[in-house]
Amino acid sequence: MVSPQSFSKQPSEVSFMKASESTSLYFNQAADKLKMAEWMRKLLITPKREVTVQVAFERDNGDIETVLGYRVQHDNARGPMKGGLRYHPAVDLDEVRALASLMTWKTAVTELPYGGAKGGIAIDPKTLSKKELERLTRCFVDQIHEIVGPDTDIPAPDMGTNHEVMSWFRNQWEKYHGFNPAVITGKPVEEYGAKGREEATGRGVGILAVKLLKRINVRPDQCRTAIQGFGNVGSHAAKFLFESAFPVIAVSDLSGAYYNPKGLNINELWSYSLKNGNRLDGFEGAERLPAEALLEMDVDLLIPAALGDVITKHNADKIRAKTIIEAANGPVDPEADAILSNKKILILPDILANAGGVTVSYFEWVQNRQHYRWTLDRVRQELEKTLSDAFENVWQQSAIHDVSLRTAAFMLAISRVQRATELAGGAV
Repeated sequence: MVSPQSFSKQPSEVSFMKASESTSLYFNQAADKLKMAEWMRKLLITPKREVTVQVAFERDNGDIETVLGYRVQHDNARGPMKGGLRYHPAVDLDEVRALASLMTWKTAVTELPYGGAKGGIAIDPKTLSKKELERLTRCFVDQIHEIVGPDTDIPAPDMGTNHEVMSWFRNQWEKYHGFNPAVITGKPVEEYGAKGREEATGRGVGILAVKLLKRINVRPDQCRTAIQGFGNVGSHAAKFLFESAFPVIAVSDLSGAYYNPKGLNINELWSYSLKNGNRLDGFEGAERLPAEALLEMDVDLLIPAALGDVITKHNADKIRAKTIIEAANGPVDPEADAILSNKKILILPDILANAGGVTVSYFEWVQNRQHYRWTLDRVRQELEKTLSDAFENVWQQSAIHDVSLRTAAFMLAISRVQRATELAGGAV
């Protein structure tokens, strides 16, 4: 039995590196390896456009609430910009700027013909009624509709948004510009969405886990796995891995960590979560531990699939996993990354690990442009091929240059964006 007291809690007051600083650090590590000139670094890291808008919307009681909305368009050297739209109280320009940059490298490492963008509104969607959420979304579109579109910048769901929000966004944008469902991805299947989009990020994590294990000669049935987060990404990753014979011994959500050393029945967890409002609270088919216990478990594979900065210098020394796959954006901060690297813990970075979502978003965009719908089997096959090719390219880059998978992924992505910039004449 695992003792809850054997796991540490992070200090309540922790000073984290800014999101944009973390991204720039990883960028510069890769640029150093590429011997990139300083002027080219500045060109590639600086966003093309940053927009902050006032979003004033009506509450159900008639009051007008004003919040800030953001859209950062980072780079379009390789194609239209692409990136999610998140609603969260912690959203600010620095975070959106960093995530837009990561989208540029994510689309480049997977060879999708996109650049990077990101958007968000600083609000907690849980405090809004459905009607308030719709009014907020439509007011935001009113402010940014001129700078987004199927050939310029294509938003998608992110934290705090979903397929319904995407439908409202599309409908409001089309009031200005006419019918064109390719303006946004992550839509409901009935509204020109792609089959398999909801599962795509988690399924992609599972596909890459299988690829990684083959490279390090570990059998799936011998890979004890823990997954932090049982939301959309974590639950779909858990389901894929469970069906692939991985013993998933622990998962967690806000209510705690659920642990079984012999392996959890993910199908039971999945069903329970759906019936319990997408929460695991009260599940009796496993030992319940504090949520933070999961990160420090002695496992072969750890998958942080919730928030960023959950592994820092304060708990990195206590991480006992042999391999980490970053299903969330930035779950390992740079200081922790250095500590884990010294401990020889293999990390598959977020710009590849969670690229399944944007990959299937690309497939949705393609289908919308073609006015033709793919089958679920085709979506899954194309997803596996795209991610498998990207993984092999990153693995080879890592071996050739003797660098981490993170640095290899950034090197590959940055070199592709640099080449596209040079070919377009943007570097002169």
